[in-house]
Amino acid sequence: MTAEQRRNLHAFGDYVRKTLDPTFILSYMAPWFRDDEVQHIQAEKNNKGPTEAASLFLQFLLELQEEGWFRGFLDALNQAGYSGLCEAIESWDFQKIEKLEEYRSLLRRLQPEFKTTINPKDILPEIAECLISQECEEILQICSSKGLMAGAEKMVECLLRSDKENWPKTLKLALEKEESRFSELWMVDKGAEDVKMKDLEDDEMKTCDVQIFYKEEPENQNLSQNSCSSSEAPHTYSPLKPRNYQLELALPAQNGKNTIICAPTGCGKTFVSLLICEHHLKKFPQGRKGKVVFFAIQLPVYEQQKSVFSKHFERLGYKVAGISGATSDTVCVEQIVENNDIIILTPQILVNCLTNGTIPSLSVFTLMIFDECHNTSKQHPYNVIMFNYLDRKLGGSSDSLPQVIGLTASVGVGDAKNKAEATEYICKLCASLDTSVIATVRDNLEELEEVVYKPQKFFRKVELRTTDRFKCIISQLMMEIESLAKSIFEELGTITLGGLFQIQNSNFGTQKYEQWIVKVQKECAVFQMPDKDKESRICKALFSYMSHLRIYNDALIINEHARMKDALDYLKDFFRNIRAAGFDEIEQDLTQRFEEKLQELESISIDPSNENPKLRDLCFILQEEYHLNPETRTILFVKTRALVDALKKWIKENPKLSFLKPSILTGRGKTNQNIGMTLPAQKCVLDTFRTDKDNKILITTSVADEGIDIAQCNLVILYEYVGNVIKMIQTRGRGRARGSKCFLLTANADLIDKEKMNMYKEEMMNGAILILQTWDEAVFKEKIHQIQIREKIIRDNQGKPEPVPDKKTKKLLCKKCKAFACYTADIRMVEKCHFTVVGDAFRERFVSKLHPKPKSFGNIEKRAKIYCARPDCSHDWGIYVRYKAFEMPFIKIESFVVEDIATGVQTVHAKWKDFNFEKLSFDAAEMAGGAQDLGLQGMGNLEPITS
Repeated sequence: MTAEQRRNLHAFGDYVRKTLDPTFILSYMAPWFRDDEVQHIQAEKNNKGPTEAASLFLQFLLELQEEGWFRGFLDALNQAGYSGLCEAIESWDFQKIEKLEEYRSLLRRLQPEFKTTINPKDILPEIAECLISQECEEILQICSSKGLMAGAEKMVECLLRSDKENWPKTLKLALEKEESRFSELWMVDKGAEDVKMKDLEDDEMKTCDVQIFYKEEPENQNLSQNSCSSSEAPHTYSPLKPRNYQLELALPAQNGKNTIICAPTGCGKTFVSLLICEHHLKKFPQGRKGKVVFFAIQLPVYEQQKSVFSKHFERLGYKVAGISGATSDTVCVEQIVENNDIIILTPQILVNCLTNGTIPSLSVFTLMIFDECHNTSKQHPYNVIMFNYLDRKLGGSSDSLPQVIGLTASVGVGDAKNKAEATEYICKLCASLDTSVIATVRDNLEELEEVVYKPQKFFRKVELRTTDRFKCIISQLMMEIESLAKSIFEELGTITLGGLFQIQNSNFGTQKYEQWIVKVQKECAVFQMPDKDKESRICKALFSYMSHLRIYNDALIINEHARMKDALDYLKDFFRNIRAAGFDEIEQDLTQRFEEKLQELESISIDPSNENPKLRDLCFILQEEYHLNPETRTILFVKTRALVDALKKWIKENPKLSFLKPSILTGRGKTNQNIGMTLPAQKCVLDTFRTDKDNKILITTSVADEGIDIAQCNLVILYEYVGNVIKMIQTRGRGRARGSKCFLLTANADLIDKEKMNMYKEEMMNGAILILQTWDEAVFKEKIHQIQIREKIIRDNQGKPEPVPDKKTKKLLCKKCKAFACYTADIRMVEKCHFTVVGDAFRERFVSKLHPKPKSFGNIEKRAKIYCARPDCSHDWGIYVRYKAFEMPFIKIESFVVEDIATGVQTVHAKWKDFNFEKLSFDAAEMAGGAQDLGLQGMGNLEPITS
């Protein structure tokens, strides 16, 4: 090892200390370390942690004089799995590890939420590549011995030390795969469905803004509904004979008309879409081919429909493929579309492809089918796709446009108050989908009613507890936590989080209060202060407070709708996990406050006088219905997953109801460590409910609202559960058996009024559809054409006006050390997307290193990386290039803080487009006088990267 390498290792020692757990490489370093040194390092880790152990390891390492120890150290890093640290030391370039610091900072502040939200066992297989193998074993061991919270805490500790540059993105993808609520807080540039775009600088990849619409209610129209037996397996395909009403629904589309098919849940709309697709593909003459795209919003629906279409069409010789956000990174969308006849897509995939040009035009398709087409509004991906379609149609494009089919159980009426307004609302939906036909069952209603029965609707107003001491105690604890959080804001003085801390105590125990908690957590994730240690401490404290407030809020919801005992058990489980995970001072304090009230809460929860009157009414309804019909099959809808568990426990422990043998069905997203069903688990529950006659009641959240195939049920109970008119029709559609009933059970008279209003709106919707079906088709087409023209004018005029450039000169400061870099007046724009700085002074403020991946792109040759010239900083500022005849720096705005000279206010910008200043274009004449000097001096301080 050279003296220079020894000096460099000493200089970059902090990176080693922050990353390396030396006990993982000691076995590989045996030739150079004495046994007592090894034992000393191991003891240091056990007593003080890996950072102190790494400091001691580094001390012993730098004292070594034997030949070959440096190469041995690098080999040990590689063998143990520290590939990122090894690469950084070999090149003495720690930029990749340095870039991880912002994510480490974010994870530290999110740690309280991470450990109360994440089940580490679920995501460990996805992120294992970013950890050392021993770390994975330790995480699993701690999960088994101390619980999931402690395991999650250990996972955070390991991620904070990870040297893998892709760990933030890998974590994001793992969270999205599990549909974890934490994913919303873990903000990285790469989203689940981002599409990469070429850019000059490798580490400045541009990504499209992506909207992902997740819903908990997948729709899978069961093809077996077309046969007589409801017990057939839902996903085994056998050719089916269409019913007459299905042929009626398909006819307008088969005649080539753009059509919305509006038919009740359970009637087999998916089968209708198969009929339409098959007819469409067969109508093309030899030498021409059709191409169908079927859109499904939710991932479970995408999987189910892909399976259904494959089984139906592959036997006919057609090729079927699918692309979702989960697979878009590993396949070539262009090739999939080109090489297949039917493509099943989540709609954002097509939005991305149209944006970046991967798919140049919708004219590549001949038929587009939109499942749940009532979502075609505002900025939903469905509407964005149709914006593209309508712009081409109204712009007189010569390209042929595909036929459009929409499927829905209810087109809805929006905020319409009468039939005329409802008609107008439906016309707007038709205009958005460019459809002039609404297909409903009219000629074969009797047959439809033999398949889908409309249940009787009953409303039951129930009473609340007259007194609720449990709620009073929990509310008092929540107010104490709010006061603790408010004290942090007082400590901040003039610094605020945008006035977010406006709390109304009357909202305790509501979903509105939970939304406020989520909003505060999101703001904390991006909150910044000059003092980074203080910033981290404050954000971490706020996350702890918000996590506890959320748990208490959940408990109040359980208490209101179920037993106090269940609410208290929910809290005790939470604090048991908190203790197992290890305390910080805040959690010790919050746990102590709860434990001081625990004895009183225990006493209250077992007092029979505190029984929930809602449960008495629910018990009465169930007893009465099963007395009248012992073969009754029930679906019980509730608002939250915690309530699903609580009601299941109540039924099982109630001797009057335990014979029901309840099963539960919840969504795939995870709201805490113990809840969240995988797709296979959902299918297993549904199969059991369909085949096991002893399993008489299914308790579910909104996951069963739309389209999941559920065995015929004759009793639907909505337990404090009401949505809009679309949700009402779909939920009621679960009760498919003849003579079925639907009860709304609520203590809130407003909910009953809302449900009655939904029923009125359903009548309005049906009446409005009948009116539209009587219109002359030419008149209808002209009506929607006028709406399309009007909406396009509004859409075009709603483009955000270009802001007036701020001509005031501002400073750019290094984002890491706040050293002055340049003035905005010296910045010039090159080819509309790159930014350079003119003048000799800027050259003195950066240093350069030859770029590890030099390459040319158009007129630009990438030659070097540039960094802040301060020796203790070396923050990445951008690249050094040769542009035509000139050599110049290209800077990245995200590397700087912008300071207003007059006010001293500092701001940060992720992209140049977000920074509103006067952008002057690069002028060769301006550079001509000093171009050569700029190049010579700018490159004169280049330092080669040591290999």
